[in-house]
Amino acid sequence: MKLKQTYAVFGLGRYGKAVAKELVKSGAEVLAVDRNELVVNAAAAELPYCKCADVTDPEVIRQLGIASIDVVIISMASNLEACVLVTMLCKEIGVKTVIAKCSSEMNCKILSKVGADRVVFPERDSGVRLAKNLLSSGFVDMIELSKDISMVEMEVKPEWEGKTLIELNLRKKYSVNVVAVIRGSEINTLIDPEKPLSKDETLIVIGNISKLSQLG
Repeated sequence: MKLKQTYAVFGLGRYGKAVAKELVKSGAEVLAVDRNELVVNAAAAELPYCKCADVTDPEVIRQLGIASIDVVIISMASNLEACVLVTMLCKEIGVKTVIAKCSSEMNCKILSKVGADRVVFPERDSGVRLAKNLLSSGFVDMIELSKDISMVEMEVKPEWEGKTLIELNLRKKYSVNVVAVIRGSEINTLIDPEKPLSKDETLIVIGNISKLSQLG
């Protein structure tokens, strides 16, 4: 198992570049690709692995070594046909996680149908937030409440199963607070700290970003 996931970002418009820059800033290995040479040249100073290529070409996908990439983010929402084709190509060669940016709710549905593991709609999801979610291993979602404080949604870790919040003492150990427990469609904010946690539950936790990262 890899210690760190590898990423590829296809399309270096405002959204794609924001994702790539945030991933690189956090120390991730990122291959950034765009078919416009001027765009690539402008981004090269901030993105160490930046290539000019047409990723709708199966041979280009092979030459770039995309089959060995863990997560591919497709940020070419203005061209649905290209997004569909690249999504299918990536899944065909075995990319585990393909995330596609879409320009409408309908396009999101189409990209999900052709194999995208996750779709993002820029009106709802910022590129920086997507990058932070990807980097926060173990978190289902992350929302920044301020510069230093975030709220995360995370699954119950295997080592926490069967233990109570009193036993785990997360507030003392990590300076974070569990504010809700989700089970199915039920969100419970009146938490019983003496009730053992189960693996099918999800926790909503608030705390300092540096402390939350220790939970991932």
